[in-house]
Amino acid sequence: MTDKPTNLIDNLVRKDVLNMVPYQSARREQAGGSCWLNANEAGGNNELDISLSDLNRYPDFQPQQLINAYADYAGVENKQVLATRGADEGIEVLIRTFCQSNQDNIIICPPTYGMYAISAKGHAVNITTVPLTNELQLDLPALSAKKDNTKIVFICSPNNPTGDVLNKSDIISTLELFKDSALVVVDEAYIEFCPELSFAKLLNEYPNLVILRTLSKAFALAGLRCGFTLASNEIITMMSKIIAPYPISNPVSAIASKALTQNLADMQQRVVSTNQLNIELSEFLKQQTWLIKLFTSKTNYILFKANNTIALFNSLIEQGVLIRNQSSQLSLENCLRVSIGNANELEQFKSAINIYNQQQENSTCKT
Repeated sequence: MTDKPTNLIDNLVRKDVLNMVPYQSARREQAGGSCWLNANEAGGNNELDISLSDLNRYPDFQPQQLINAYADYAGVENKQVLATRGADEGIEVLIRTFCQSNQDNIIICPPTYGMYAISAKGHAVNITTVPLTNELQLDLPALSAKKDNTKIVFICSPNNPTGDVLNKSDIISTLELFKDSALVVVDEAYIEFCPELSFAKLLNEYPNLVILRTLSKAFALAGLRCGFTLASNEIITMMSKIIAPYPISNPVSAIASKALTQNLADMQQRVVSTNQLNIELSEFLKQQTWLIKLFTSKTNYILFKANNTIALFNSLIEQGVLIRNQSSQLSLENCLRVSIGNANELEQFKSAINIYNQQQENSTCKT
C-alpha cells in the first residue's frame, strides 16, 4: 500500500476554490469575548417550547404550517414563499437556479453583504461590481451599463453593513431596467425595523422581483437558521427543483411557526426596544471626540467612523466586547459596526468605551 500524495486535495479541488477567501462570519472571525455585538443578533433569548416527537421521520419538503404562517405574516400568497436554511440558502439557490457557470453574471453593489459574492464564486458565476454612490445609494447609470449577461442583481435594503435603506424609487428603476433580462433580489433581512419600507406588496407588479427574509434578526432566532424567499410562483417552482429535498427540519418548522403566530407581539416589542436603544446609542456615540461620522441606521446595528479604529477595536476586544471592523469594505475605511443588543450589553459597550477614553487621556497626560 502506497501513501497518497500530500497534495492530492490541492490537485483535485477546483482551482478557483483553492484560492477563494471564505466569508468571514462573526463567529469565524472572532472567538471568545463576553459581550457579543459583532453579528447583528437581536437582544434577548426566545423561550419557545416544542415537541420533539417523530424525529425518526423526514420532514415535509416545505412544511405547510410554516409556509402558511409566513405567507400570512408577509402578506403574500402561499405559492410565493419558499422556506430556506436562513436567507443565505436563498442566495445560494437563486444563483444555482438562474446562473450558468463561467457565463452569467450577478451584480453586487458594495459596500454590501459578502455572501452574494461568495455564493457566486462557489458556483463559478461571474461577479460585476457596481459600487454605491458617495451617498451610499444605487448608481443607476452604472447599473444600466452592466446589463450584458447579468442574471441577478442583488440589493440589500436596509443595507448591511451601512444600516440605511436604499431609495425606493431607485430600486423600482432597477426593476424596470432589468425587467426583461434579470432578477432583482431585494434582501430585507432587517426589514422588521422599518416594515413600512418593504417591497413585498410589489411582488405581483414586478415578475422579476425577489425578496429575501430571515428570522435571524428581529425574531431573535439566529440559531434556528430559518429564512424565506418571496417571489412569483414561477420563480419558486424553479428554485424548488434545486434546493435540498428536506431543507427545514421538524423542530425548526415548529419553532418558526410558533414565532410567526403566537409570538409576533414579542418580536414587535423587541423592535420597539431596539429602535429606542438605537437612538440612545447614537447619542452616546455622537459625544465621542474621536467620532468622524455616524451612519444612519434603520436596523439593529450602527456603523460609525473613528479616527482611532484599530486602537479602539483592540481595546474593546481586550475588555471582552466584540464588535465588527468593516474597514476592509469598499468606501468604509476606519469604520466599525456595533450590534444593538440588549440594554445590559450596550451598557457593557459604553463602559468599555469610557475605559478606553480614560486610558487615552492618561496616556496623553503622561506625554
